[in-house]
Amino acid sequence: MKAKLSTYPQYTAIAQPWVGRTPAHWGTTRGKNLFTLVSRSVRPDDEVVTCFRDGTVTLRKNRRTTGFTQSVKEIGYQGVRKGDLVIHAMDAFAGAVGVSDSEGKSTPVYAVCQPRPGIEAEYYALLIRHMALSGWITALAKGIRERSTDFRFSQFGSQYLPLPPTEEQQAIVKYVRRIEQEAGAAIRIKRRLIALLDEQRAAVIENAVTKGVPGPLALPTSLKHLEVKRIARLVTSGSRGWADYYSDTGDWFLQSGNIGRRLKLKLEKVQCVTIPKSTEGVRTRAQEGDLLVCITGAMTGNIGVIHNELQRPTYVNQHVALIRPRPELINSDYLALCLHSQSGQQQFKVNEYGGTKQGLGLAEVKSTRVPVPPIDVQTSIVRYVAQETRQIDFAITRAEREISLLREYQTRLTSDVVTGKLDVRAAAATLPDADNSNRVAAYETDEGRMNADLDGDDAAEEAM
Repeated sequence: MKAKLSTYPQYTAIAQPWVGRTPAHWGTTRGKNLFTLVSRSVRPDDEVVTCFRDGTVTLRKNRRTTGFTQSVKEIGYQGVRKGDLVIHAMDAFAGAVGVSDSEGKSTPVYAVCQPRPGIEAEYYALLIRHMALSGWITALAKGIRERSTDFRFSQFGSQYLPLPPTEEQQAIVKYVRRIEQEAGAAIRIKRRLIALLDEQRAAVIENAVTKGVPGPLALPTSLKHLEVKRIARLVTSGSRGWADYYSDTGDWFLQSGNIGRRLKLKLEKVQCVTIPKSTEGVRTRAQEGDLLVCITGAMTGNIGVIHNELQRPTYVNQHVALIRPRPELINSDYLALCLHSQSGQQQFKVNEYGGTKQGLGLAEVKSTRVPVPPIDVQTSIVRYVAQETRQIDFAITRAEREISLLREYQTRLTSDVVTGKLDVRAAAATLPDADNSNRVAAYETDEGRMNADLDGDDAAEEAM
């Protein structure tokens, strides 16, 4: 669709660097002239509305029902109506801005804004998300830590924003929604492929850890199963309260988001900490051969194995269990396969404590039982699984890369359109009206958007 677009004939500069030049016929005004901050009473039948980092604002139950931190008391909750612009004050920097598709109630950490006449709320949701993804909201923050970023209505209201004519705002929204639908359809196809590949991979692992390697190294039916606490020198979790030690440099501090779904660590973005000498650290310092298990939230059960990735002293937070196996009894990679297998994950699922937030306690992790064959058999199983899943992993990586490229294209094109770098008026006029009825369902199939690290709602609830 981009090939059909052209630039506007004339541009003018705007004071905000994250916008750049805008079409000459567009106006400029402050956010407070576009929206009114509202504070409504909560109705008895109102359910919780959540503002997610992907820009979806909907009833929490529409996305999922687990992995959230629940407020014990809903102090200061406010009413939200369909069509309101909702800005997550603590997570706007990560894109948690959107227009509500539901009626309900929300935490007071959200700014609930009503558009003034002639203002298309969806357009400004897209624009503010561009502001966030460009890094401008983070640049406005007064705090020294990313998670301390606080974007309230007063800051939004003071920002000078582009003001296209109303019909043009609507045309931009229509065009961007079409981009979203097309990219979303392509991503869902690739996600379904990844799901099938994951099923194939899981079957290989399950057969290997329950039946052994085909041939003379098959597992005997009388194989003993031992609890993790009997085959580990240490099972612990990280310390609390280390957020006060966050820094731009220093030691690594691994969190649940650093543990991938396929036994890999995700170290592209690692939080650093500067730890005072008096702070507990020896117990939670990770080393080569350790297993890391996510024990709280939507990613509960994710497992990573530390090989030689650690570039500096590394610690774990309270949402991660650290298992240090006894090397004379069990191979770290083999133990990871057992815990990652369908049998291991089923034990985790049965033992989740539920309540206000899904998760596992250390007692449940320690009591998980795994088959323990001789070390040479364990090593053969690890090699066999690596060989049998190599091509599967390659196909998954390729599909994930294609998804990443699709998202980059969508983000870049959306940014160009909402800031007026490309004229979509003629193209939008040829499009049918957008159907947003399946937006939530579409996002639910995209597991990359469903983990706690992307949702951002936990931060709001924990701040209460």
